[in-house]
Amino acid sequence: MAGLSPGLAVLLCALQVRAAGRGAAVTQELLQEGFHRDLLVKVDLGETGEWAGGCTVVARSHLPPGIYVDPYELASLQQHNLSKAVLIPDVVDVEAPEYSATGIVVLLYLERDPRCSHCFRGVLPVHVRYHRPAGDGEEALVALKSPEVLVCCCDDHLSTESWKPVEVEAPCSGKRDYPCQWYSAAHKPAYEELTLQVPVGLKQHSALVCVVTLLATVFCSSLILAAVCKHGHFFSLVTCSE
Repeated sequence: MAGLSPGLAVLLCALQVRAAGRGAAVTQELLQEGFHRDLLVKVDLGETGEWAGGCTVVARSHLPPGIYVDPYELASLQQHNLSKAVLIPDVVDVEAPEYSATGIVVLLYLERDPRCSHCFRGVLPVHVRYHRPAGDGEEALVALKSPEVLVCCCDDHLSTESWKPVEVEAPCSGKRDYPCQWYSAAHKPAYEELTLQVPVGLKQHSALVCVVTLLATVFCSSLILAAVCKHGHFFSLVTCSE
């Protein structure tokens, strides 16, 4: 800050520190290994989190088609108060492969971190979809963008300077019965996106896989048919040669 007086420079530094404290820092991490993972989301509201104890904090994530959330598993977790989230849309095809699936929006309700007075966290189980075989590598990349931080306070404690109203298709767990306004925070994510590496097959192995699968199917079917003919019971019209 060359050319400024010492007093003005100190004032500008203080304003910059205060402005930085208004933002929300967001980090996300994939736990465990394999095709069934847990997405851990952490939010640090800074100075805002000191008085946000009565507010609802949500991380809104846009999941790509490569991963999904099982609505039945989520419902079971919510019954045991292990996780709380809203899926948009609420109907998810868990059998669809990555190339025919669509992305979903997840509103993950966060709980206050007991080790940090202005921090919130939440865990969401996610699953990897089947991907097409690759032609030049054995891995497919699934990018998870940083979630958006949403806050709902029915007592209207939020400052309109650092929070903007947004439309959210989810209820707020406030004490009042009428719908409360959701606000979006301008946060500074630790990383722009989180990359998940998914192992996939190779296209040049497709013919070999088809042949082996066909032979294994014919062989197993023959064994089953032979066992049924030897030990099974049939109608008079059905006979098996010994």
